[in-house]
Amino acid sequence: MIISASRRTDIPAFYSEWFYNRVKEGFVYVKNPINPKQISKISLKPDVVDCIVFWTKNPKKIIPDLKIIDDLGIAYYFQFTLNSYDQKIEPNVPLKKGIIDTFINLSERIGKNRVIWRYDPILLTEKITIGYHIKYFEYLASKLHRHTNKCNLQKR
Repeated sequence: MIISASRRTDIPAFYSEWFYNRVKEGFVYVKNPINPKQISKISLKPDVVDCIVFWTKNPKKIIPDLKIIDDLGIAYYFQFTLNSYDQKIEPNVPLKKGIIDTFINLSERIGKNRVIWRYDPILLTEKITIGYHIKYFEYLASKLHRHTNKCNLQKR
């Protein structure tokens, strides 16, 4: 089974301690988003989990304890969203310099094949133009290209 962690919330950024407690317990309860009364118990045991995919904009808090997952022998990788927006659009995401450093740190810790860069979403407005995205994408690519082998782009 593949565990897609964080599609609804950024677990690495905000709930890493909770997540590690769930891994240690070996399960998590998950509410069905369509039917909140339906709750499923999902195993997080190594004999059931093939891989964990972390979706995040800031994995800094989860990095120090990745050894917990490593020691269990569970495979994992990160879909790391890093785009051009400032804190007016993403007020809870740290400044880009810090996020770039975190990306590099994570890549050096687990390997560039396990850190996928997501430049997502691509928003277009009068001020955020295609040219704006090209400029910042090139800047970010110049910083990240040695630390990942893949970039996903998504226009919304």
